[in-house]
Amino acid sequence: MSLQADFDMVTEDVRKLKTRPDDEELKELYGLYKQAVIGNINIECSEMLELKGKAKWEAQNPQKGLSEEDMMSAFISKAEELIEKYGI
Repeated sequence: MSLQADFDMVTEDVRKLKTRPDDEELKELYGLYKQAVIGNINIECSEMLELKGKAKWEAQNPQKGLSEEDMMSAFISKAEELIEKYGI
């Protein structure tokens, strides 16, 4: 299987988790996914009052500059870890 096919498959599987991961796990998964799919974040950090937007920015910003392939691999690893931990 190609990296893209593995990424697509695990993206679908992680949506079927029996139990919702904690906020930090979700934040990490979100940052990896967004960097893999859209690349570097291209907006400034949200205002302090908009907590959800700020959390999303903080999740993706540390991955800035890393390659799509590296992010897909990291996302697959994290998703598989969560699948093993929570089951599908």
